[in-house]
Amino acid sequence: MDLPVQVQLATAVADREAAIRAAGALLVQAGFCDPAYADSLLRREQVATTYMGRGLAVPHGMVEDKGLVRRTGLAVVQVPGGVVWDAPDHRVQLVVAVAAASDQHIAVLRRLTRLMADGQRLEALAATADADDIVAALTRDGASPVATAVPEDLPMVQDVVLDYPNGLHARPATQWAQVASRFLAELRVRHGDTVADARSMPALLGLGAGRGARLRISAAGPDAAQALAALRDVIVRLAQDEKRQAEQAAAREKQAHGLGRELAGWQPEARQHIGGIAASPGLVIGTLVMADAPALEVADQPGQGVAAAAAALDAALASAEGELIELAEGARRKNAAEQAGIFEAHRQILAHPELLRDATRLVVQGHGAAWSWRHALAGHVAAQRAVADPVLAARAADLQDVGDRVLRALVGEAGAAAQDPSRWPADSLLLADDLSPSVTAQIDVQRVKGFCTARGGPTAHTAILARALGLPAVVAAGPAVLSARSGERAILDGYRGQLHIGPSDEALAEAQAMIDRLARRQAEEARSRLQPVTTLDGHGLEIAANINKPEQVAKALDHGAESVGLMRTEFLFLERDHVPDEEEQYAVYRDMVRALGGRPLIVRTLDIGGDKQVPHLDLPVEENPFLGLRGARLCLARDDLMLPQLRALVRAAQEGPLSLMFPMISTLDEVRRLRERLAEVQQSLGLAPEQGGRRIPVGIMIEVPSAAMMADRLAAHVDFFSIGTNDLTQYALAVDRQHPQLATMADSLHPAVLRLVAQTVEGARRHGRWVGVCGGLAGEPLGAALLAGLGVQELSMSVGDIAGVKALLRRHSLAELQALAKAALDMDDGDAVRALAAQLRDTASAGDEVAA
Repeated sequence: MDLPVQVQLATAVADREAAIRAAGALLVQAGFCDPAYADSLLRREQVATTYMGRGLAVPHGMVEDKGLVRRTGLAVVQVPGGVVWDAPDHRVQLVVAVAAASDQHIAVLRRLTRLMADGQRLEALAATADADDIVAALTRDGASPVATAVPEDLPMVQDVVLDYPNGLHARPATQWAQVASRFLAELRVRHGDTVADARSMPALLGLGAGRGARLRISAAGPDAAQALAALRDVIVRLAQDEKRQAEQAAAREKQAHGLGRELAGWQPEARQHIGGIAASPGLVIGTLVMADAPALEVADQPGQGVAAAAAALDAALASAEGELIELAEGARRKNAAEQAGIFEAHRQILAHPELLRDATRLVVQGHGAAWSWRHALAGHVAAQRAVADPVLAARAADLQDVGDRVLRALVGEAGAAAQDPSRWPADSLLLADDLSPSVTAQIDVQRVKGFCTARGGPTAHTAILARALGLPAVVAAGPAVLSARSGERAILDGYRGQLHIGPSDEALAEAQAMIDRLARRQAEEARSRLQPVTTLDGHGLEIAANINKPEQVAKALDHGAESVGLMRTEFLFLERDHVPDEEEQYAVYRDMVRALGGRPLIVRTLDIGGDKQVPHLDLPVEENPFLGLRGARLCLARDDLMLPQLRALVRAAQEGPLSLMFPMISTLDEVRRLRERLAEVQQSLGLAPEQGGRRIPVGIMIEVPSAAMMADRLAAHVDFFSIGTNDLTQYALAVDRQHPQLATMADSLHPAVLRLVAQTVEGARRHGRWVGVCGGLAGEPLGAALLAGLGVQELSMSVGDIAGVKALLRRHSLAELQALAKAALDMDDGDAVRALAAQLRDTASAGDEVAA
């Protein structure tokens, strides 16, 4: 059996979870699966124990997470001292984690159960210092079978065909064994020449029964007839569960992000597979180039003198600011607004007071300027990376980038480039620990086709720039990225967050065919992206964009946005080291209104809270920040934050159609108080409607269940609702969507969430109010279809999702979408809802009927 195996010897772990996580990390590092598959191993353990006996456990993922597997492989963690598994007397010394992309795991399980028959060999493997011993035991023939001690069938027999899409694996085998154990009769299961005791889950796995296997079950004893019937019944009954899970897994795969759903199920053959986080969509073939900048060597110069060191630091800061001004101006000349905006943000970071204070303190203590700056910078970067909020943690790359620019000036290398990009091949795929935003912003897209980094995140400026440049990008792919060889061919999948190194000729041909196919589909969607959405039966929907800055408007409109359904104002506070005053905010809001040229704009007031620790806001540290002082609650408690923002918004609203939206509303009293404060601000500025000012529509975010359930009462006091499905899901299902073990439970397609959406729409309808959705669900194909069917009138989403959602909605009638939504409300869970995606027409298909 040709199967790759990774082995970690002499491991000490505290408990079962630690053992599973160690094995999961090995699977990920070997490129066998996505990082999320490690969590799937733990979820499987909650469903059914993977302890097999004789010191052996076989963790494997959930069926519905099969799409996270890139190729079949094993990861073995040897724990010589043993670890308690599911019971005090179940100690495991060999943890064999399985990642299987198909029914190849059946052969793996059969091999393991045969090994269990050889107790001495298992003991030797648990103590060996040679990883090859373990690899040989798992991949080469020679182990004695487990289930041949009773080769004869018992007197009463029945034949059954195993109709399990994934063959006989641990979960159904456990249920077979549990049923068999309820009877006095002896029960056996035969597959070919192998016979197993039906009471033994390991023996059943040793049958190696894949889909379509012909099994013979036999029985003897006082209640043999009942036992035989019960066992056959559970075998047949579980087939429906197994099929349902397989269908749901396929549906999850089909619902991949945007155009990437075209790649569902495709896994190219390659020497190495590395998985990370999809940061910018696209599929490309190219040549790997290691683009990491070498670390600057900085020695302390304690004899430099305080005055000289301070002067050197001032000069370096001035030099860095000059570079950033030049870069921003150059970006504007190229109409690269995103790049210019980031360089301007970096100028703000140069004035970081705490960093300057710490560096200056070290200089005063007698250290050299360069050493002091680097030492202070390292501390602040580490602190930023440790912030729990991923958006804020991602800003560590910006801080490091700006700090390195100053450091280069201090050591006499101002403006120096780490490498000469002109020497890179014309199809470069850049690899780095974490590309700096400055390097990313200056990438020559004629030469660079994409990049993959070991660190970073999808909200970092580097990822934002990649999307602005149209470059496929994968981030947070781990240290394996840094060991790849420059010059090797690779396939970069920015849709699913995968890098395939050393692909076969066949894989390269497949990838090129996929690229051509995606290009045709993209062109098809682009042709109609600027047209409004009208369903087949004439129903119109407004499609809006979620953007934050005026310079993003042009791209949003070019991609088909008809308005801005969500302008988040947090960035004004997050990207500064001070609270922006009224004039700073007014300039941004005014420019956004003007850029839209009369199209609608909805601005959400400051939505920040105890989970985002921004030093200059002096927010309280709370034990449960998601239930604490955040959103509207924070604004009502902090006039210093709310009043300048409301004044700026009221002034900007005189320039064009601006609507104001308050976040995280949970009670009617909050709405009343916020409207009173808004009216006071309008009066104080002389811009109330009765004073000649423009009327400002006021809406609220529906993000907590209480607001959805009180929608009919709240609607009387506002002009519109906008549903934030991300937070609504989190609060409705009581799941922290950032929790590493629970995040997958935060499913916006869960019927409970959809029912809250339906209740919100119904409550708004009673007062003639319209409802929009600005959460992530609006940009998902199935999500958009269901929301339209539930009566949502405006969908606001990321720019890259607009064309695809528009095209999908045009292919259906409102009646069809309503029927789909009604069916979703009657489902039991999100996976069952997700399976409804099969009823949606694919772009490539024609016809006027929803597929059955």
